[in-house]
Amino acid sequence: MAPRTKRAKKAVRLVREFLQKHMKVEDVKIDSSVNELIWSRGLRKVPSKIRVKAVKIEETVWAYTPEAEVKIEEEKKAKKKIEEEAEKEEATKEEITEEEEESKEGTEITEEAKEQEEEKKEEITEEDIIKEGSEEKQVEEKAPEKIEKEIAQEEVKEAEETEENTEEKKE
Repeated sequence: MAPRTKRAKKAVRLVREFLQKHMKVEDVKIDSSVNELIWSRGLRKVPSKIRVKAVKIEETVWAYTPEAEVKIEEEKKAKKKIEEEAEKEEATKEEITEEEEESKEGTEITEEAKEQEEEKKEEITEEDIIKEGSEEKQVEEKAPEKIEKEIAQEEVKEAEETEENTEEKKE
């Protein structure tokens, strides 16, 4: 019993007190669906009975109507879908980063191989020295005109190589 102008407020307070007593918790949250049901016929004509479901989460009790429970389940399903999509996106991002790391490792290996090849080129083996000696003898045997042409061609090649080296340095 309460004055006509305070009946809806008192009904909300009674629901809260009832849940505190029976659920043995001080913190009670009332869903908007319960509040709307109490206030559905106005401030003065409060329903005499309502059905409420209460769920205890940690130290808090949540009260809602059975009709609102269906909406809550649908929202939970939607949240799960969103979380699953986010997990899939994270998994694809991880795969992409792994592929990038593998490609970086591959490039490092190729760079090392290139360096090793350059070192091999720079090293002069005994076989190369012997070959050079035999080439010199062949050059001496050739006619002086042919020797001059070959020397000129070698100089042109060397000039081209130096130009290429300077261009690479500039880049």
